[in-house]
Amino acid sequence: MSFATLNNLFSFRSPTVKKLLGWRQGDEEDKWAETAIQSLVKRLKGQVGSIRDLEEALKHPGVPSRCVTIPRSVDGRVQVSHRKCFPHLIYCRVWRWPDLQSHHELKPVEYCKFSFQSKLKDVCINPYHYVRVQNSAILPPILVPRQSEYPSAQVGSKRMKPIPPTLEKLAIQECDLSRGVKVEKGIKIPYCNCKDNPSSSQSSSDSTTDPNYGEALPHSTPPPPYTSSSEDGQQQIIKREIIGTTEIMEDNECGSVGLMEAAGQQMVPVPFKEPENWANIAYYELNRRVGEMYSCQKNIITVDGYTNPPRSDSNRICLGQLSSVNRNSTIEKTRQHIGRGVRLTYVGGEVFAECLSDSAIFIQSWNCNLSHGFHPNTVFKLPSGCSLKIFNYLEFGQLLNESVKQGFEAVYGLTKMCTIRVSFVKGWGAEYQRQDVTSTPCWIEIHLHGPLQWLDQVLVQMGSPHCLNCMYDEEGPAFLEEPPSKVEFINELGVRLNCSARGRPEPSIQWTSGDGSPLSEVPRLRYSSASDGSLVFAPFPAESFRPDVHSATYRCIAANSVGTVVSRDVQIRAG
Repeated sequence: MSFATLNNLFSFRSPTVKKLLGWRQGDEEDKWAETAIQSLVKRLKGQVGSIRDLEEALKHPGVPSRCVTIPRSVDGRVQVSHRKCFPHLIYCRVWRWPDLQSHHELKPVEYCKFSFQSKLKDVCINPYHYVRVQNSAILPPILVPRQSEYPSAQVGSKRMKPIPPTLEKLAIQECDLSRGVKVEKGIKIPYCNCKDNPSSSQSSSDSTTDPNYGEALPHSTPPPPYTSSSEDGQQQIIKREIIGTTEIMEDNECGSVGLMEAAGQQMVPVPFKEPENWANIAYYELNRRVGEMYSCQKNIITVDGYTNPPRSDSNRICLGQLSSVNRNSTIEKTRQHIGRGVRLTYVGGEVFAECLSDSAIFIQSWNCNLSHGFHPNTVFKLPSGCSLKIFNYLEFGQLLNESVKQGFEAVYGLTKMCTIRVSFVKGWGAEYQRQDVTSTPCWIEIHLHGPLQWLDQVLVQMGSPHCLNCMYDEEGPAFLEEPPSKVEFINELGVRLNCSARGRPEPSIQWTSGDGSPLSEVPRLRYSSASDGSLVFAPFPAESFRPDVHSATYRCIAANSVGTVVSRDVQIRAG
């Protein structure tokens, strides 16, 4: 008699477990499903009527049923056969969708009182109290005025901002990203489902304490992340037909269904189209890209530090198998701490990031920052075990629709919102010596195809701006950062003044002193110019720091053959 036969003879299944196994979906990992059901039965034994309610829900899936709850654990997960997972995900996978991969694919029904998302002390595991989110979001089309009716762009020295002016008013008083976000009016916004770990609230410190991680790294900018292009193909001609107040006319070049009248204007609807690959991911070490651009075909992608060889049908990007001759010791040590990395989930018109690594990850997403009322350049620290919504397609569509009313430059400026940056282990920003993501040892850049293609089609329909070669100041110098100030303070650690501009032709950026003199003519001034146009006063040796020399007024000048943009003065003081 074999060992397996003996094992079956002595193994005992209770009648309840056998009955619940009868409703199990799929045939993979039979033992794991059985263990999960046995674990659940043990948890429900002390609750009168809970097992009966679960059986009724499984027996009559189309009939409204009661909540079946178990106590919520500290981190929200339960362990089944050495695998930790969210309980509602486990039992929805067992009894409804065997191919379910992420809890982001589930949303509760309206009448569920103890849904996982409600954050109560008990969580409902009734699989029929959750619905599966469809991957493709239904987004309203963007209405674009005909090119002849598009408002003229403003030219000259006036600054044109690509992001609506409401973002200029955003301010942050306090940011404790392990528990939530406290904004100007004292409203606390929870953003992730993570365990209450006091150590994760240290948002101003790195995830590791190796002294080598604190060294200053050079600032530079990676290659441009995206170049838009219009669709090929012949223009389709649609017969003119008037139905009520809607007029359908010719012009279907960018996927629109025709021309509409709204508020006395003729508008062309530009719909959202789901691309074959929802994103591209590039991996960088400092300012150098390593490896090829990875195209995301699966809705769930994991970027980790392991060594599995790349495959076209894989949902893993393993950074451990990438080699580079430019690596230093800091990069090597950081790569060793990436571990399980980050999981990216695209479902229902939303993109989520979940930190699987034991070390925190750091995320910069303009769309996420706008949702929370933050400055666009804010960097989130996401501790281990936490997840964060980093992009919302519906909110992006609303912003795109508003930007169309402001002009071509406002729409073009939204390209930055379609790029998300994630660094592993090491952070950057106002709280760090590393001011740029390109100063972090290991990071990835995510380009969202759907929003970028949508932007491209809107820009194609709008045509080029009336000032074909207009130039505009895109971001402004560092004194426009929140909180607004005309003064920066310098000490031995140095200071960085940000200034970037975009235009046609590509503008050049120059920094001058307050009286207009080139900085090269200022004696004993120690500075460098970054490739993105920023002015950098690097950390000084104690004996060479001269506050009397560097404490002065500076201004940024961007110019091309069309015109010149001059920033307001920023004053540097010793501090």
